Amino acid sequence: MGLFDDAVPGGKIGKPLMIALGALLVSKMLGGRRDQSDPANPQTQTPGSEDGGLLGGLDGLLEKLKTAGQGDKADSWVGTGENKPIQPNDLGKALGDQTVKELAAKAGVSEEELLKQLSTALPGVVDKLTPNGNLPKKEQVAAALNAA
Repeated sequence: MGLFDDAVPGGKIGKPLMIALGALLVSKMLGGRRDQSDPANPQTQTPGSEDGGLLGGLDGLLEKLKTAGQGDKADSWVGTGENKPIQPNDLGKALGDQTVKELAAKAGVSEEELLKQLSTALPGVVDKLTPNGNLPKKEQVAAALNAA
């Protein structure tokens, strides 16, 4: 049983989803990708953190969700109460088209399928990564994803 298996309704996290989560949260899983954001398009801008994946790690993901009006949901995942669900369409808007395209390509699934799986998994995964409401260091996120 993997570390995040009980984070996803229905059980085990599949390989495509783990690839997407790794690319989203841990840059080492991007194959050396550096920040390729387009300053003319704010949706493609990324913090470019060396350890932080496409959006600058868990902190960047949570900030992106808050900026997109999904802060109440993101906060519920970090907090100790019930995790509020997020709709695939809302998650897609928060992540931005470019990020969704990159994640889908890395995971080898359609954008629609990626958003469906991520919207189901992210509340539980973020909850697991933030025990007692504390954000982990980027190295801890990487270790957790590698162990899963």
